[in-house]
Amino acid sequence: MSRVSSFFPSPSKAALCAAAAVFVISAAGVSAQSLTGPQQNAVRSAQSYLSMTAFSRDGLIRQLSSSFGDGYEVADATVAVDSLSVDWNAQAERSARQYLQMMGFSCQGMIQQLSSSAGELFTMEQATHGARAAGAC
Repeated sequence: MSRVSSFFPSPSKAALCAAAAVFVISAAGVSAQSLTGPQQNAVRSAQSYLSMTAFSRDGLIRQLSSSFGDGYEVADATVAVDSLSVDWNAQAERSARQYLQMMGFSCQGMIQQLSSSAGELFTMEQATHGARAAGAC
């Protein structure tokens, strides 16, 4: 099952505007012309996912390359994600806030959820930042 198909409350306009401010998507030194067709499509898919919910770098690559997600080749998904300029700390904070809207977490529990391979795949540093910034610690 795709992660995006999981339950998330419908965001308000204000929440969508705040979410849009959390990440910046732009080419990071990679010309759109230098990307292959599948990589360009993966960029569009990645941008779409980031507009809906928070992702870690590795989580987004996993979503794009999963047979339950988009099914892009891992190499194409990786190039696509790495061509974007995303504030992964802000994504970790956004993810932590989304979790805290649904249920309570201890500081350590939130960090574990954000960094776990069964969870969101943020780095330990990003997960710690996200948990602290969202108020779990």
